[in-house]
Amino acid sequence: MEFAIVEPTGARPDRAAITEDEAAALARATVNLFGVWDLSDQEARVLLGDMPARTWARWKKKDIGRIDRDLRTRMAMLIGIHKGLRYLFREPARGYAWIRKPNAAFGGQSALEVMLRGEIMDIADIRSYLDAERGGW
Repeated sequence: MEFAIVEPTGARPDRAAITEDEAAALARATVNLFGVWDLSDQEARVLLGDMPARTWARWKKKDIGRIDRDLRTRMAMLIGIHKGLRYLFREPARGYAWIRKPNAAFGGQSALEVMLRGEIMDIADIRSYLDAERGGW
């Protein structure tokens, strides 16, 4: 049996860390995005890594506290999904509705159902799918 030679991948120094100010802006944008996606509080909290109900309630009142790296990454990917949908659909409402529509690419599930499995990779998979669909890979 032969194994493929895999080249090591290095760190990504070209990717800057998300700053505190950027994270706060992401949080505000995410709250607004979840409003147009018409998410329930429970759905929003799952997408944000099982955020506690009290924290989500504070966020909706624009009281954003400390945001850890995982949460920053989740929000950046969710905003990337929104961006991808805006590229794919000229009418924003179609993109907002797409999140809940069954999709053959996801085994008949909607993108939201996939993301609600709760893992960060579920969100990454939807982001990657949209990037590939729009030729942004």
